[in-house]
Amino acid sequence: MQTATGHDLVDFQVHLSDAPSHNIDHPVKIDVDNVDFWYGRKQALKDVSLQIFEREVTAFIGPSGCGKTTLLRCLNRSNDPDIVPGTRLTGTISLDGEDIYAPDADPTALRRRFGWVAQKPNPFPWSVYANVAYGPRIHGMVYGREQTDEIVETCLHRVGLWDEVKDRLKTPGTDLSGGQQQRLCVARAIAADPEVILMDEPASALDPLATARLEQLIDELRTHYTIIIITHNMQQAARVSQRVAVFHLGSLVEEGDAEHIFVNPQHELTQAYVTGRFG
Repeated sequence: MQTATGHDLVDFQVHLSDAPSHNIDHPVKIDVDNVDFWYGRKQALKDVSLQIFEREVTAFIGPSGCGKTTLLRCLNRSNDPDIVPGTRLTGTISLDGEDIYAPDADPTALRRRFGWVAQKPNPFPWSVYANVAYGPRIHGMVYGREQTDEIVETCLHRVGLWDEVKDRLKTPGTDLSGGQQQRLCVARAIAADPEVILMDEPASALDPLATARLEQLIDELRTHYTIIIITHNMQQAARVSQRVAVFHLGSLVEEGDAEHIFVNPQHELTQAYVTGRFG
């Protein structure tokens, strides 16, 4: 196989999702325009521009330290100076057409529109029920036990966990298996009714079976949410994403539909990374 640049790819078989490209009926959800970002004097992002589409999975890929997590944290403003002192951002990030860094923007309200799933499962040291109920309670979304029960059950069903834990709702979430804990964290994230789910290497600590279940869950959730996932697993990125953004040393090297990035990359760095020759 050759790329558009005429270079032969190494022997690399990729298994794409059933929907490996952008659906033109899905509008832009997040627009990143000429973004630069610094931690103190260190520039972590350099002139990054890309669009992320509603109800699709966008995978951020690239070597460690290339800016993927930095950009993810910029999207929900968890890199703000009041959280990470000394940071600075220039450029524009828009959510549904509104500049999230505008002077009159409310960071707290903005963060409620995002759910976060961390690299390692991190359930709170509370019951399964309390983990899922936490977001709706602190955001004033529920009034009384009946409403809370309904949200907890709905979210646990949505992540395929209800049948496994319905008789263990008072059990600490930390007592679940690793894969169950990560699905519990997804349930906790969606319980607060976000619009975008940010996932930072969510399967890196899971075994192959738990990883497969999580990938299936991601595919199901994209019909309701915009999802951005960071992964170092190229096969995983190909299996779950519709769009892919490739980063290197803080710059966006290439972005496009998953089928193009993995089958016919346009940039030599992309070619080398997705085929495992560096990274």
